[in-house]
Amino acid sequence: MTDGQLVGCHDCGALYRWRPLASGQRARCTRCANVLYKWHAAGPAPRPSSMVAITLGAALVYLIAQCFPIVELEMSGLTSGATLLQAIGVLWSERMEVIAAMVFFFAVAFPALELGALLYVSSGLLRGRRLPGFHLLLRVVQGARHWAMTEVLMIGILVTAIKMTSLARVIPHPGLFAFGALTILCAVVMRYEPRALWALGDRLDPPVAPPPMHAAPDGPAVARHPIECRACGLVNRERREKQHCRRCGAVLHHRIPNSTTWTWALLAAAALLYVPANILPVMYTESIGGIEGDTIMSGVALFWNTGSPGLAIVIFVASILVPVSKLAALALLNATAQWGSRWAPGGRTRIYRMVEFIGRWSMLDIFVVTLTVALVRFQALAVITAGPGALAFGCVVILTMFASNRFDPRLIWDPIENDRNDKNGEAHA
Repeated sequence: MTDGQLVGCHDCGALYRWRPLASGQRARCTRCANVLYKWHAAGPAPRPSSMVAITLGAALVYLIAQCFPIVELEMSGLTSGATLLQAIGVLWSERMEVIAAMVFFFAVAFPALELGALLYVSSGLLRGRRLPGFHLLLRVVQGARHWAMTEVLMIGILVTAIKMTSLARVIPHPGLFAFGALTILCAVVMRYEPRALWALGDRLDPPVAPPPMHAAPDGPAVARHPIECRACGLVNRERREKQHCRRCGAVLHHRIPNSTTWTWALLAAAALLYVPANILPVMYTESIGGIEGDTIMSGVALFWNTGSPGLAIVIFVASILVPVSKLAALALLNATAQWGSRWAPGGRTRIYRMVEFIGRWSMLDIFVVTLTVALVRFQALAVITAGPGALAFGCVVILTMFASNRFDPRLIWDPIENDRNDKNGEAHA
């Protein structure tokens, strides 16, 4: 970026002039306190050499994690182990194709897309070039990063391993350590923000300069029809709906089309499915004593009664408290935005950020079910299969994530902005 170029706030839509930062600094929106950009994304750009090295290392660890068994169970002379892909295959063979597809995309496909696209882009930047598909692949990185859940999977692996110690002897395998290392490396890779890489690419091939806009030096810019690209962050001059960003080619909208309508529809579907998700069994345990069904709450009670209150709290928070909180919070945000409420816009924006942050953690129970079903395969002694509650719960997680993605947080600030424009118009009159 160049000094004076406009940057937009993702959460409230305010525009600011870009200014260089000192080491370690962050530029925040004066209206909603959202981080606009960081020092490493604004001043000294990320070094392509370090990006290539770390991303390549993460990709190699990813392959190890996917190819080797995670843990092995030993009970009464019988052993059972599985890789993540084998666990997904078990679910698919049991006619749980939807759950198998969820786990595959969230734990296998999206992490692979993120690492592969980032490695391709950074290898081009290392040679001082923007390789073909630069903008598209950065958008792939941005989208895949939202849905990749390596860190949630790692917690699910640990919960499953601890849970299985009461049933059989747990033997760690290379896949367990590889997933631990991958979680750490992915946290490092997350530091390479797509918007920082777009800024680095602009130095090689700057986009067409926009028409000049007037902006206050330390506050929101004043422009007639500016529109920020939700993908790359570039501020474009709005001419018509469905205009494309002049840098990355994404479709531009002043606000997400039909945001409140889609959010209500997704929330209603999630609320309806939440009831069977908690009533129906998520797993069936078949043993010599017969078949027993386990719901989410019975799993929480099992951990609590067997001396693992910490795990019981983790499962309760991720599988009960988080989904309910997301449904209530999104309903509140959508209703107040639809009514044009001016109540506590800063507080509502913080609620939106919290919903975005915690949304993925509800998948914890689905990962635990997947691994448990794959590992407990001891013929006549004990076999665990997935139940319909797991399917309903997985759909609840996806629907609430889509709902938070369709909700446009800028709607929270539109009434305040309209009031400000009305006052400015009266003052000029």
